[in-house]
Amino acid sequence: MSDILQGRPVRASASEYSEIALPNDANPLGHLLGGRVMHLVDLAGALAATRHARRPVVTASVDHMTFLHPVYIGQLIVLKSSVNRAFRTSMEVGVKVMVEDLTTGEVRHTSSAYLTFVALDEQGRPTPVPPVIPETDEEKRRYEEAGRRREYRLQLRSRASPTGRPSRGPDWP
Repeated sequence: MSDILQGRPVRASASEYSEIALPNDANPLGHLLGGRVMHLVDLAGALAATRHARRPVVTASVDHMTFLHPVYIGQLIVLKSSVNRAFRTSMEVGVKVMVEDLTTGEVRHTSSAYLTFVALDEQGRPTPVPPVIPETDEEKRRYEEAGRRREYRLQLRSRASPTGRPSRGPDWP
């Protein structure tokens, strides 16, 4: 890989993932399980991150996940994702979940999330990713907001660590 990574526009990572909500993923109310929606969000986010980095990626974090409306069995779930900003080895990806009632054509925004992915080299170690080139006003806004969210995430990690240095997560027994 070249020492100088060429930037890539947001549109190069833009991805869409869709599937029908099936009964095997339903809760007792006939809604798609929230965990299944989270799984799909992770897949859609990984798709955009991999397109941007052109390398394998792993999920490092998921920021605030909203569930605005239930997804009913038989509805089409459409997840749209793109990389908002790249840092050294990590990328923030935004994922928006829409649901379409195939019988009426009604489309509703049902969930959103921001995820952080880290690109890996051939040995499974974090590796640098190309910068993001925002082109539209909306992409520029998301780019700037991603920087603020990253600062906030780093502050939270620093506060959670007894050493004051960023923590890699909780210490499990």
